[in-house]
Amino acid sequence: MKFISWNVNGLRACVTKGFMDFFNEVDADIFCLQETKLQEGQIDLNPEGYESYWNYADKKGYSGTAIFTKKKPLSVAYGIGIDEHDHEGRVITLEFEDFYFVTVYTPNSQTELKRLEYRMRWEDDFRAYLKNLDSKKPVVMCGDLNVAHKEIDLKNPKTNRKNAGFTDEERNKFTEFLESGFIDTFRYFYPDAEGMYSWWSYRFNARKNNAGWRIDYFCTSESMKDRLVSAKIHNEVLGSDHCPVELVIE
Repeated sequence: MKFISWNVNGLRACVTKGFMDFFNEVDADIFCLQETKLQEGQIDLNPEGYESYWNYADKKGYSGTAIFTKKKPLSVAYGIGIDEHDHEGRVITLEFEDFYFVTVYTPNSQTELKRLEYRMRWEDDFRAYLKNLDSKKPVVMCGDLNVAHKEIDLKNPKTNRKNAGFTDEERNKFTEFLESGFIDTFRYFYPDAEGMYSWWSYRFNARKNNAGWRIDYFCTSESMKDRLVSAKIHNEVLGSDHCPVELVIE
């Protein structure tokens, strides 16, 4: 099975920049979006052969997630069941026979870290949500996690040390998540690969110079380790400030 995750930074704009070309070419079994930035009825996108599931933020033009899947799930859930977190359209969970599939758009800690305290609560609650799922069947989780885990995961670690996405607090929460029984699948296959990023600022010619961050992930339960086939970052694909990431499992 092939899975794709892409923060499209506004789906309506991305659709005008070749989104469907990549969607059709990659032919994923499950294709996930983050930061769709739209409300119900603002786009007509129903790819043939796919079931579509959307989670919209209450606030217009903000956040939002979507999943397109060839196989119909047993059940679908939106959010994580905690009111504080469930108004921004950040999580969709599909249940299949032998695993749960979750896409997430993790809250950004923002400039001057004004949302870091909230982000810490989110991290604990989202980890608990995934652990609860994992107690029933294995989990595949993907999305924009808004954290570069290690120094190898961004171009300029020293100058970004206390910036949103690379604070010690955020990085430690991701370590805690992995230690609770999950795998960062890209690092599973490529533990030492450098210069592999999934997001670049629109400023300073960052993408042209590959001055990026790896903040988009596929993570799975440890119990799925033997099913992992390959992981990939599609940094050749344009249309957003993020590029798509991929996971293939047996």
